[in-house]
Amino acid sequence: MRVRQIQSSAWGLALLSAVLQIVIFPLPGLYWLAWVAVAPLLVAILRARVVGALQIDAPVRLAPASPWQGFLLAYACGIVWYFGTCYWVYSPMHRYGGMSVPVVLPTMLLAAMHEGLYRGLFGLLVATVAGGHGLQRRALVAAPFLWVATELALTRISAFPWELLGYAQTGNFVLTRLATLTGVYGLSWEIMLVNCVFAAAFLVARGRRKWLLVSASGAALILQAGQWLGPAPAAADHNALLVQQDIPIQADWTRDYFENTVQDLTSRSVKSAKDTRSTGKADLIVWPESPAPFYTSDPLFQKAVSDMARQAQTWVVAGAIGVDPAMHSGGQQSKVFNSGALVSPQGEWVGRYDKVHLVPFGEYLPFPRLFSFVGGLTKEIGEFERGTSRSPLNAGNTRLGVFICYESVFPDEVRQFALQGAQVFVNISNDGWYGDSGAWKQHLQQTQMRAIENNRWVLLTTNTGLTAAIDPWGRVVAQVPRKERSVLVAPYALVSSTTFYTRHGDWFAYLCAIISVGAVGIAVVSRR
Repeated sequence: MRVRQIQSSAWGLALLSAVLQIVIFPLPGLYWLAWVAVAPLLVAILRARVVGALQIDAPVRLAPASPWQGFLLAYACGIVWYFGTCYWVYSPMHRYGGMSVPVVLPTMLLAAMHEGLYRGLFGLLVATVAGGHGLQRRALVAAPFLWVATELALTRISAFPWELLGYAQTGNFVLTRLATLTGVYGLSWEIMLVNCVFAAAFLVARGRRKWLLVSASGAALILQAGQWLGPAPAAADHNALLVQQDIPIQADWTRDYFENTVQDLTSRSVKSAKDTRSTGKADLIVWPESPAPFYTSDPLFQKAVSDMARQAQTWVVAGAIGVDPAMHSGGQQSKVFNSGALVSPQGEWVGRYDKVHLVPFGEYLPFPRLFSFVGGLTKEIGEFERGTSRSPLNAGNTRLGVFICYESVFPDEVRQFALQGAQVFVNISNDGWYGDSGAWKQHLQQTQMRAIENNRWVLLTTNTGLTAAIDPWGRVVAQVPRKERSVLVAPYALVSSTTFYTRHGDWFAYLCAIISVGAVGIAVVSRR
């Protein structure tokens, strides 16, 4: 008789891995634990079962999980990771969406079960490659490729690639040079490689364990040292005024409140533009995505922003709700977009970027009949149409790559702006939905990676913070405190050259996917 069930220690290791994968991201931010965060899960999968005769003194050995068992272990890890990292989704659903707790919690569980599928897929693939004969070495060699392949699937299929493993090393100035070639996926692969060596130390005989631990620790220390090898300050020869509006999510928008808010924001912008002329003219004013009812079709809003641009004598990018056509005519239904409008120094509305990648359940409702119970959240935020172009906006001699909020977590999509000639990125966002949770810092971390991958300055303008200027190394070089209305004088420079990643996109992730298919295929064939 053979023992086939998963041993209890394997479940413990999977949960330990989930906790470690949570704390490497903000707000805990224990990024140095990234080098060991996945190792417990690997050990759990590759030593999941006690196999041997149920007799006294019978030989007993630890064997890898079956593919189904590997899936379950990693799936549990993924569900716990989601709750620990994306706990902030509770606030917009309950506080602003009006969903009751008995509805919110099961909804969060469904989301966790969905996102956890990709961790589960990783576990299934590792167990498949290891096979029933305990080929742990083969599985560990394949694991970095399998991990990146599942991250690619998460990005392309799930469309919620929040905090991929590589983001844990966003502040590692040396290691992130790899991202200019491979994108964030290369960092994930490097981190997983060290994790595999740590895992290997606990899968070999005790005599060899010490040397593997020393080797893995040394590699982690050397690679982590890049955190403290900061490059020289990046040269900046332009200034932008980033307006942090700090508008309440659920304000009572009376006419007086609307007019007073617009007046205050425009006067602050113009005053800051005049104040900066002594040190150098501001080239751009940016207003963020916000919960204010700022419509591009509203004559009052149009006039206020146009007057501001003329008085400040500068270009303006204003987060607003784009409406096409501007006026109803002939019974034609207007389309509504989440937009960033471009206004010239002469006050003319000359361009607009409409958000292409909308937030599911926040900006549109997928499968309305199936998910009608969360419709309240969508009504609170908006039901938007998708934009169709990622072309830069032309502000005189400057090409602006404008993208909005959630779009900054998609590497391949943001690089399209630089590929089409954007010289500086402008990210307008409203992180006020998430309060004081870690969401704003997690979002910032992923936006910093977009600067690194494409060697571009990023002007990050948010409603409640963090509003900042990010240099091509991913460093925040200027910022204003969160949750206060203020204007940041943000330095930046224009960059026209492109990185290898900008030109070739997710080639490395697809290569990992191809290698993963080969590894799984070889394992299946050899087993037969």
